[in-house]
Amino acid sequence: MPELPEIYNLAEQMNRELSGHTIKRVRVFQEKCLNLPAADFSNMLVDRQLATATSRGKWIFTRLDGGVWFLLNLGMGGDVLLHNDDSTLPAKYQVRLDWEDGRILTIRFWWFGYAHAVGDDGLSSHKMTAGLGLTPIRDAGFTEQHFLGLLRGRKGSVKSFLLDQDNVAGIGNVYIQDSLFRAGLHPHRKLNSLTEAEKALLYRGIMQTLSEAVQLHGLAYEKDLYGQPGGIKEFLVGYRQGQACPVCAATVEKIKTGSTASYICPNCQKC
Repeated sequence: MPELPEIYNLAEQMNRELSGHTIKRVRVFQEKCLNLPAADFSNMLVDRQLATATSRGKWIFTRLDGGVWFLLNLGMGGDVLLHNDDSTLPAKYQVRLDWEDGRILTIRFWWFGYAHAVGDDGLSSHKMTAGLGLTPIRDAGFTEQHFLGLLRGRKGSVKSFLLDQDNVAGIGNVYIQDSLFRAGLHPHRKLNSLTEAEKALLYRGIMQTLSEAVQLHGLAYEKDLYGQPGGIKEFLVGYRQGQACPVCAATVEKIKTGSTASYICPNCQKC
């Protein structure tokens, strides 16, 4: 599932390639991914010029002229690809945007995903994005002070807190693994048991993990706008069950954490 680093880079690429260009035709092949009937969705986008593209958490926010937003979430996998013409289109995709210069944007969902059109007046009430927390790396306001304030008075587990997109937008089960490892925290640790020093380490672990991932253009099994894979092929402890911890050489373990799995060093991340 694309998380903050992959979505961040896709938004940057879309902004660079498509700002100032106009959508001339919209084709929808799976209406259930939309928030509107296909005809209404198309009418909102056609003949609109793209002003800017950015990201919030796992969402791409594309602002079009005339007070329209195109919001995209790739869900559990999927891709958004830019083609110079129709000779390289994938065999299957759910939404297609044709641009005035002949280029084509295809959007493909593997399991579920969302392509929504929203007006300025509806953006603040858009149920799936209105409550999103700040996005690390993207939002300047996601400072250490802000993060420490979020943790104040909380009692749940550290992993559950970080996976809640209303708290921190963009972290999923992939990048949370090394973020917690860098902070030396077990995913089951309760927030009210953390010292101020541990909270600061967690903030820095998150920022380092995500910053490095953005620089490497995300995961090797995810694609960017041009169909190129990211540069991350392995993690510190994430998905390395049975291998040696890079710090202490203890064997990395896979444990159950609610509905998700976690990978930890039992020596460096004591509960």
